Amino acid sequence: MRIPVLLALAAAALFGAATPIGKLLLGSMDPFTLAGLFYLGAALVLAPRALRRGPDGTGLAGKLRAAGRRNRALVAGSVLAGGFAGPVLLLFGLRAAASMSVSLWLNLEMVATAALGHFLFRDRMTRRSALAAAGVLAASILLSLGGGQSGPLGGLLVAAACLAWGFDNHFTALVDGLEPEESTFLKGAVAGSVNLAIGLATTGGAGLRGTTVGAALAVGALSYGASIVLYIRSEEHTSELQSQNAIS
Repeated sequence: MRIPVLLALAAAALFGAATPIGKLLLGSMDPFTLAGLFYLGAALVLAPRALRRGPDGTGLAGKLRAAGRRNRALVAGSVLAGGFAGPVLLLFGLRAAASMSVSLWLNLEMVATAALGHFLFRDRMTRRSALAAAGVLAASILLSLGGGQSGPLGGLLVAAACLAWGFDNHFTALVDGLEPEESTFLKGAVAGSVNLAIGLATTGGAGLRGTTVGAALAVGALSYGASIVLYIRSEEHTSELQSQNAIS
């Protein structure tokens, strides 16, 4: 089990690095522009996996055409909630609060996913998981109260981002026929382009430099793209080990 654990830890480390680096980059660009660059970077690194054709010759476009109206609606909801709203809300929250607090508040995504699953998506929440979610929620409230005037605002914005990603998690899980990297590529390419266009339209690209744009794309490629690939590889290795143990 060492390889899956190491892959999962690497994925978590890459994702976690986006928060403090994002705080620094917000000094030279607005949240919409940065969110767009982050997700476009993720789309770039996932493009080779997402755009390759399967054994039957079907590519991503063909899969979307054959997906049916319900699956396309779920994909659209995933793009809107997880690709457009989530990262923008997070970066507005990060601009208003300390990166350490935001990193801890991101645990609210687990709370949002569990609560949405229980109340809207017919998932069963056990007593133990409910207590864990309540503990994370209580800790997040205490953190926001200790952050001065910006604490509650930052906490609410990050909580809204986590709620958006909670919806995204359920929408993505319900989609049939698309791999996780394909869904993430769509979120990155579509929502990233829209957020970047909004940012450039509202600021005129003020303060943007080649180094900061390159840094934002690199962070997105690693923290939102490569981390997904590593997490998928971790799950694949875990499934292979479980299969081998079942056979033996």
